[in-house]
Amino acid sequence: MTTSGRLTRRDFLRLLGLGATSLALASWLGGWYATRGEPQWVQVSTHRVALPDLHPDLVGLRIVHLSDLHADGVFATAERLAWWTRLTLTLRPDLVVITGDFITHQARWAADLRVGLQGLRARLGVFAVLGNHDYWVSAQAVRQALQALDIRVLRNAVATVQHRAGRLHLAGLDDVMEGRHDLPRVLAALPSQGPALLLAHEPDIADQVAATGRFAWQLSGHSHGGQVCLPGVGPLVLPPYGQRYPRGWYRVRDLLLYTNRGLGMVVPRLRFGCPPEIAVFVLDRRADARAHRVTPRRVHP
Repeated sequence: MTTSGRLTRRDFLRLLGLGATSLALASWLGGWYATRGEPQWVQVSTHRVALPDLHPDLVGLRIVHLSDLHADGVFATAERLAWWTRLTLTLRPDLVVITGDFITHQARWAADLRVGLQGLRARLGVFAVLGNHDYWVSAQAVRQALQALDIRVLRNAVATVQHRAGRLHLAGLDDVMEGRHDLPRVLAALPSQGPALLLAHEPDIADQVAATGRFAWQLSGHSHGGQVCLPGVGPLVLPPYGQRYPRGWYRVRDLLLYTNRGLGMVVPRLRFGCPPEIAVFVLDRRADARAHRVTPRRVHP
């Protein structure tokens, strides 16, 4: 800058170089954050959920919800799966549920599930449904891996868990995107009384689920929350059946729906404004039947 305050050509070129350097640095930092930073920082969110007709013996029951592990041998390796397992166990779950997409591209990564999820236990059991990627690759390989781990896969089926005199019905809807779901079959197997929780990989099936009037609550994944969410814009890309209810809490008629952002990723392996998540739900029976969220915390390896 000259003493007259006028910008010389040399000053202009210096400022232009500084701007280009700043832009390159910002791009590099943003790229590092989206690929190396945020994907590794698991957000543990805790929620208190009131369910109608909940038995007093189930008050305080802790349900830990995982979704979209996407074992791929690159990011979601056996070692990372094992770390997610250890983290889950520190949350003192009474019940663990997993809503699909265990693998991404190749059936051989199902072997990593056997290693990484070894020791995943809960007092009332571990239950799962499969997702579209599991069917695209090898649903059989995933089911065999989960069965070896005593993880029960619900395929349009119902299981009832019990603590003392309290019962909670768990219904598992098979994958919607691949046309494997059979909601009438689930309803036929579901006892007519008692609180019912539906596990469904794709959240947008909630409209049909809510129309039945039988379920109090649905847990889903599938959308990854969008993986990349820009401020003021939201998710840039959402998959089919994950566009209406992509992340967090919703009320669909009388149905509570929670869509988990998941732990793994699909290509491009980026997360921005959408950290991976493990959700913890503590059951209550307060009359207002509202779900509210406790301040989340982030955990990294």
